[in-house]
Amino acid sequence: MSRPRQTTGAPLSNAPAGTQPRDLPPHPRPHATPDRTIHMIGNSHIDPVWLWPWQEGYQEARATFWSAIHRMDEYPDFVFTCDQMVLLSWVEEQDPELFARITERVAEGRWVNVGGWWVEPDCNMPMGESFARQGLYGQRYLISRFGKPATVGMNADPFGHSASLPTVLRGHGLDSYLFLRPGPHESALDDTLFHWQAPDGSRVLAYRIPFEYCSPAGSVDGQVDKALGALDRSLGDVMVLYGVGNHGGGPTIANIESIHRYDRMGSFGRLRMSSPREYLDGVHERGPAFLDGLATWTDDLQHHAPGCYSAHSGIKAWQRRAQYALLSAERWAAVTAVHDGTPYPREDLERAWKQVLFNQFHDVLPGSAIEHAYDDARDQLGEAVAIAKRIIVRAHNTIARQVDIPQDTATQPVLVFNPHPWPVTTDVELHYGSHPGAVHVVDGDGAVAVSQPTQSRAATNQTGRGALVFRAEVPALGYRLYRVRTEAEPARPEWSAAAPGALSATGTVLENDLVRIELDPATGWIRSYLDKRTGLDVLQGVDGSRHTQVCDDPTDTWGHRVVSYAWAGDSMALARVVVRESGPLRARVRVERTWGASTLTEELLLDHDSAVLRVDVTLDWRERAHLLKLRFPTALTDPRATYQIPYAELERPVDGAEEPGQGWVDLTGTLDGRPAGLTLVTTNKHGYDVSPGDEPSIGVTAVRSPVYAWHDPRLLDGDDVYAYQDQGIQRFSYELVPHAGDRHAADPGRRAALLGSPVRAMLESFHAGALPHTASFASDGGGAVSITALKGSEDPVDGPGGADLVVRAVETRGERGTARLELPVVGRTLEAEFGPFQLRTFRVPADPDAPVVEVDLVERPLADARGDVRAAAVGSAGHEGRGADEQERRVAAETPGATPTDDHAATDALTTTEASTPDATGRPRPAEAPSADDAG
Repeated sequence: MSRPRQTTGAPLSNAPAGTQPRDLPPHPRPHATPDRTIHMIGNSHIDPVWLWPWQEGYQEARATFWSAIHRMDEYPDFVFTCDQMVLLSWVEEQDPELFARITERVAEGRWVNVGGWWVEPDCNMPMGESFARQGLYGQRYLISRFGKPATVGMNADPFGHSASLPTVLRGHGLDSYLFLRPGPHESALDDTLFHWQAPDGSRVLAYRIPFEYCSPAGSVDGQVDKALGALDRSLGDVMVLYGVGNHGGGPTIANIESIHRYDRMGSFGRLRMSSPREYLDGVHERGPAFLDGLATWTDDLQHHAPGCYSAHSGIKAWQRRAQYALLSAERWAAVTAVHDGTPYPREDLERAWKQVLFNQFHDVLPGSAIEHAYDDARDQLGEAVAIAKRIIVRAHNTIARQVDIPQDTATQPVLVFNPHPWPVTTDVELHYGSHPGAVHVVDGDGAVAVSQPTQSRAATNQTGRGALVFRAEVPALGYRLYRVRTEAEPARPEWSAAAPGALSATGTVLENDLVRIELDPATGWIRSYLDKRTGLDVLQGVDGSRHTQVCDDPTDTWGHRVVSYAWAGDSMALARVVVRESGPLRARVRVERTWGASTLTEELLLDHDSAVLRVDVTLDWRERAHLLKLRFPTALTDPRATYQIPYAELERPVDGAEEPGQGWVDLTGTLDGRPAGLTLVTTNKHGYDVSPGDEPSIGVTAVRSPVYAWHDPRLLDGDDVYAYQDQGIQRFSYELVPHAGDRHAADPGRRAALLGSPVRAMLESFHAGALPHTASFASDGGGAVSITALKGSEDPVDGPGGADLVVRAVETRGERGTARLELPVVGRTLEAEFGPFQLRTFRVPADPDAPVVEVDLVERPLADARGDVRAAAVGSAGHEGRGADEQERRVAAETPGATPTDDHAATDALTTTEASTPDATGRPRPAEAPSADDAG
């Protein structure tokens, strides 16, 4: 124990270590004090899950927040900064007294909520709509509890940040962004304070947290020293974060006392306990000349832990499945709310989305948490999917019972529902009540759809279950009636679509009228992929042994200090090649490989009328601390790589670096002097590379199996027992899409969505109904602008369904243009101008006389979310003078503290709605002659 400091009565000069004397008279700092203010940001970064389960994080939030309240009671100048709204929600439900104290301090301005998101998620792998929901629920929570949203974005701990995040942040009303990684040593970015600009032109003022977001429990001098060594000291005033974190804790008495000490001594400058908003407001007060002098960064912010994009395949697959399920559930729930008056299940969807958002936390989705954390993640995401499925099934049955299906006892009716707001042509695998003879499929008009038998999932005769696959063409966000007819296909059928073309399959060749694909019999992989339409063969003569590359992988779970996983590895041994199906709809060739105790099965599927090869993969992985790269070498020269990122796409170097990506990666170059390329579309995978060489290639990290939650530089103890990730069976799919230089021609974003979220076929009975055998409820037209969300409004409205439509769309090709969004479910069509990669959201009332309102990602009218909204009547080609409801809504980002930017001021035009093809109510037109109801 230290002895009390002895005093002599002489005036105190420099402050002592430890507890500071109280009630000292004011005294100026030394003249030599550095002329800067260091804004000390008291916070506690809490990982609700990491090396502990969420149940422990739940308690730690309460303990940490009580500590922060006590520090406020003790120190009137102490300010606490809080992000991750899930933590506040946990405290609200378990400790009302504490929550009331927090509410008082928020009103006082000493408890400052930032971030505005539900959690600090991984900032690369979630879909764009998940990022939108982080702020939708986070900001609405803050508004509902405290009367005001956050204005500063914050993701202190995630391992990388997608280039499109400024678009999302601006949509949430956040004008700035705090982050830590990548550090100056991990990126070409040197700046501490800079403008970060997304592909659509949205900008935020970004601040890279120097050194660390948390500190030890003692004196802050070491924290400040190291922070000053890491940041740009030419900025003058800066921010330094302090407070015990990760497992919570927050600022300590020793932290605060040392801030007082060093402020009195002038050791570092003026030390002020502050908030990010206060600091950033000061930055804006420096004026336009200072702001204009800051650098602008237009790339993503990588790389810190590239192994996270392939660690724990399970969480990646569960997440993708849940996100797609909820997007589909929202769409169908919104349709039946406005079409049928079914109450919109707002609370169910919010509960499900919050489970998804929570498990996008940056130590869950990246695979870096302890093993048992994934038991909880699996259960929580399972709950979200179960909620979504119940909503979807209820909506489909609500619609199905209204479809007119005349009785025909020689058929089994099947309704195929398309969850995507664009028309799809796809193969549908259907299991049905078995029939001893031949069957075929017809559409609602009796025309024959191309079909063929396939293997049933049932391996018993007790239930009489048959299986077939047929071609379906389904309208946008709609349905179409088909029937399984229990008789042989006619000799000269009238086809529902194109008649089946030539199709053949052997162990070495798959061929149709469009492409010829040759397999190397020694490796089982493609050595030629000839597009007969163009004469281009992007895989001509490639080395098939490179398709599978197994490497010993001694890196930790995060992949710290890893640059690339694109190392030469062992090829898996070819076991056998089997032709499983050979038309008329599709050919199916099964390729089996082995390595060690593991097996890889790839089923190659080629349709009679498609140039795209789909591959369904089953991987049974039994290797510890190894990885498997699936590589796709090409014959291209002068290659360029483009990756899908949330709400946009991004070109990156062809250098073999491990990069995060969404549903597709493209490699475009030349072949014999002609433009050519190959797009790889995937499900569930996020770790990619595009590598140079004699055969430039796309690589996808199919599996890594490190020890759970192993953080370099700790060495594994040979006497301990460890759990390794990704042991066992996993399944995913990919498509190979060759093209003649235009990656957008095959619309890879929509292909990825359909591959990950297929249509749903349901068996139906005979009955009369007012709905026709096919209908569409919403469509984006399948062009450059894609609807990403169609949902019910978060704010309830009067009426049976209790919701307006909220429609969000994004431009996907980096081109300016006009979009036509047809919404027959409410009898309207929207026409809107979009800039490159622009994201726009509209609230469309179910009442056809009510105006359409453009809203932000929190569903606030833009006039409420941002300042200086100007409205004026406009016209567009062929639609001049439509009236006051046709308003141009231009938004200048001039909210206090925001960085001025045009934010698409030149393209924010929305025309009035107009009647669409269905009747005036917005419902699809009824069938002309309803049939007698027959429940059989």
